[in-house]
Amino acid sequence: MARLLRPFGRVVTYTRLLHLFIAIVWPSLWLFVEEAWWTWVAAAAVLVPVGLVPAMRTVEGLQARLLLTAHGHDGKGTGIVVAPSASWGDRARLVVWLEARLLLGCATALSFARLLLTSVDLVLSVLGRDVGEGALPFLDGRSPWHLLLLPPVLVALAVTVVVPGRVVSALAPRLLGPSPAERLAALEERTEQLLERNRIARELHDSIGHALTVAVVQAGAARAAGDPAFTDRALGAIEETGRAALDDLERVLGVLRESERPVGSRPTLADAGRLLDSARASGAEVDAELSGPLDTLPGPVSREGYRILQEALTNVLRHAGAVPVRVRVEAAGGALALEVRNPLPAGAVRSGRGSGLRGIRERAALLGGRARTGVDDGDWQVHAELPLH
Repeated sequence: MARLLRPFGRVVTYTRLLHLFIAIVWPSLWLFVEEAWWTWVAAAAVLVPVGLVPAMRTVEGLQARLLLTAHGHDGKGTGIVVAPSASWGDRARLVVWLEARLLLGCATALSFARLLLTSVDLVLSVLGRDVGEGALPFLDGRSPWHLLLLPPVLVALAVTVVVPGRVVSALAPRLLGPSPAERLAALEERTEQLLERNRIARELHDSIGHALTVAVVQAGAARAAGDPAFTDRALGAIEETGRAALDDLERVLGVLRESERPVGSRPTLADAGRLLDSARASGAEVDAELSGPLDTLPGPVSREGYRILQEALTNVLRHAGAVPVRVRVEAAGGALALEVRNPLPAGAVRSGRGSGLRGIRERAALLGGRARTGVDDGDWQVHAELPLH
C-alpha cells in the first residue's frame, strides 16, 4: 500500500500534471469564442509550423526538464536536450511531441474534470442532497448506495493523476532526446576528454614519479655514503630534479585550469642528456648511444620518446638501483628506435603490468608505433619503435 501511495507524496507527480495542463491552455481559450470540435483540430494544425521552428526545442526541452523530471533545470541524466533543432529529423520529432502532448493533455484534463465532478456528486448524494445527471447517466437523485461507487471513481481519479505524467515522461527522452548525430558528437567529446585525462595522468606519473624516484635514491645513497662531498652532489641532483618536476607540474595544472590553453613547451629528446645525467647522478652506470637527427624529430614523436625514456630510466632506479644501463636511441629509416636494458637484480620478478609500463605501450600505440617490455636474455628490456611520419 505504501508503494502505491508513494507517487502522491512526490512533487514531480503534480508538476507532470501541470505540464500536461499547460499544453491545452491556449487551445481552451478558443472554446470561449466558439465551442466546436474543429477548434482542437485547428490547434493541432497550428502546432505543425510551430514545431518546425528550431528554437522551440529549447523551449520544450527546458520546460520538460523542469516539470517532468526530478533533476531540475540542469537536466543531468534526463536524456532531454535543450539545443535548437539541427535537422529536419529533430523538427519532425518535435512536431510529434507537441501533438502527443496536446492529445494527452486534452484527454487527461477531460478525464480529471469528469472524475472529479463525479466524485463530488457521489459525496453529495450520500449526504442526502439531490444532484442532477452528472458524469454517470444513472447518477441522479440521492442514495446511500452511491457510496459503493466512490472507491472505484477515486481510484480512476488517482490513475488519471499519475499515469499520464509517467507516459509523457517516458515520451520526452525519445522525442526531445539527442539525435544520432548529437549522440555521436557527445561521444566524441567524451572520448576526447578521456584521452586528455589519460594523457595528463601519464604526464604526471612520468614526470613526478621520476623526480620522486631520483630524490629517494639520491637521499638514500647520501645517507649510506657518509661523504660530505657526495651528499652535496646528491642534494644538487635532488634540487635540479625537483625544479624540473615543479615546472612539469605547473604546466599540467595550467592545462587543467584552462582548457583552451596550449600544452606549452614539453621536454623532447633534445633534452635527453638531462635524464641521462640524472640517472648517472643516482648511481646508475649509463652507457648511452644517441644517433640520428634527434633535434629535428617531429614534435609528438620527440616528446613521447622523451617520456618513454624517462619512465624506463625511472623503473631502472626504482626496481634495480645502481646497475649498468644500456640506452640506445636511433632515428633512421623513417622510425625512432629506443631501447633501455639493465640486468635484473637477483630474485627479482617483473610482470610488466605496472601503470608506467602500460603508459609506455599507450604512448607508442597513440603514434602508430609499438613497444614491448619484459625479460630478454637475463636483462630487463624496454623497446619502442615510433614512426616518424
